[in-house]
Amino acid sequence: MRQSINPVINGKTWDTDCAILSFPMMLLISNKHICCSCVKRLSSGTVNVFNRAAKKRHRDLMAKLENIETYEYLRMEMAERLTDRLADIARQFDRALDLGCGRGYLSSMLDPDDVNEFYQCDLSSRLLDRAIPSTINRTKSCHIDEERIEFEKDFFNLVLTCGSLHWVNDLPGLMHRVMRTLVPDGVFLGSMLGGDTLFELRTAIQLAEQELENGFGPHVSPMVNMPDMGRLLHQAGFKMITVDVDEICVRYPDMRDLMADLCKMGEASCTWNKKPSLRRDTIVLAATKYREMYGNEDSIPATFQTINFIGWKPHPSQPKAKPRGSAEISFIDQFRQEAAKNDTVKDS
Repeated sequence: MRQSINPVINGKTWDTDCAILSFPMMLLISNKHICCSCVKRLSSGTVNVFNRAAKKRHRDLMAKLENIETYEYLRMEMAERLTDRLADIARQFDRALDLGCGRGYLSSMLDPDDVNEFYQCDLSSRLLDRAIPSTINRTKSCHIDEERIEFEKDFFNLVLTCGSLHWVNDLPGLMHRVMRTLVPDGVFLGSMLGGDTLFELRTAIQLAEQELENGFGPHVSPMVNMPDMGRLLHQAGFKMITVDVDEICVRYPDMRDLMADLCKMGEASCTWNKKPSLRRDTIVLAATKYREMYGNEDSIPATFQTINFIGWKPHPSQPKAKPRGSAEISFIDQFRQEAAKNDTVKDS
């Protein structure tokens, strides 16, 4: 599926004509390999790639922007797509939770008839203070790190997340905590940035650093790929799992405008021991290579990938696959019957 959105950069609207997605600045140089110097390990054994305190500062700085709406086009687009998916579930939810809500993008788009009570939590209290008005009358904002949520067991019927899980260190632990807080037959529906996000930016900076500095630095923000997301949900105990990938391609005047926008979105890198900055000549060369390889005289594309997923907490009422070997007719016989019917129709 290919769709586009129109961001406003420096007061000017730029057309988008590619696919569906979203993400940060000089942070995504490699999504395949993690530099060992960028990884810490918590006492619990969890790999600690991201500095959550730094990410909180990034979001707090974003909350100070007077024109904050200018830089929310990706989160708003992702939220709109997620609410469309939620509308396909024909049921009303008593309690719902939004993990990493930002300024409450989802709460501003939900149908008030679908949710009775809505909780939204985020790492930044300043973003919550500037929350967009919610369509749900009973909306509660909670200043909680989405990586360490602790709610009652069997409390929520629905857990949502949109555009924040790519900064979580302990994704397996988060999945188990979400499973615990969901009621039986509750649903976990979300969208997060995937591994192919900003591949154009990663490639351009890699080539420039290799040429000028004889090697590229650890501008690393490792992200989950689609198969990994399915495995994480399955390991946490979710059933009836569905995972798919979308892309959003946004066009910018120049690579520098893209990088500046990503910082103002609160998406700058927060990996441990990351390279503090890029050399000026490296940025100039990277911008040139970016335009030569992917752009044109007017603009450059930036591709953002979103991984969309849904999983259900087990319940006896859910459909179950029949035991292996219980089929009464083989697929081969079924195909032969269909082929015979088609031949008969053609002959007549």
